[in-house]
Amino acid sequence: MEATEAALLARARAGDSDAFGELVKRHSRGVFAVAFRVTGNEHDAEDVVQETFIKAYRQLGRFEERARFSTWLTRIAANCAVDLLRSRSNREPANGETEMGGAASEACPCLAPLPDRAALGGEVRERIQVAMAELTAMERAAFVLRHFEGESIEVISAELGLKASATKHSIFRAVRKMRAALEPFVRPAAAPRGSAGSSGNRPVFAKRADV
Repeated sequence: MEATEAALLARARAGDSDAFGELVKRHSRGVFAVAFRVTGNEHDAEDVVQETFIKAYRQLGRFEERARFSTWLTRIAANCAVDLLRSRSNREPANGETEMGGAASEACPCLAPLPDRAALGGEVRERIQVAMAELTAMERAAFVLRHFEGESIEVISAELGLKASATKHSIFRAVRKMRAALEPFVRPAAAPRGSAGSSGNRPVFAKRADV
């Protein structure tokens, strides 16, 4: 019978490395997904995954069981990813280093209104790749935690060491950049000027993006 997560956590806290190894197996894919979305490439994501589980093992005593273990790991991963990106802020990515692609495009909430996603998928992924690469480390982490992981502004602020207003601004800037990159794909066909439903010069996106 498969051990419950609570049982594995209890054993891991008692020093059972095999139990922690099982937790790593169960959660490594989710941690990698977060790390990849924030860092933008597979190699860095793998480094973040390793660092995340090292920190998690060392900090098991601080984990509060009322929270979900996966959520706790996500927050550690986001912080590790931000630290890595900040440490490399002066380094230009090599050609092909940024690999944001299918995983991001499938989960990105900005893609919901796209027409004929299958036909436009390749070009959309390329636009997302470029837009994500232009986000700062903090914008990317805040955006991922909010729109991929569904975290609250309060939780994101606490985990990234930001005030709530700064968190909202980071997410707003990230959403604005993503929408700008994807605008050609969501702009409706132009209606005759003055006809019902014509938007005139009204922008496709709201003036203020929801955070």
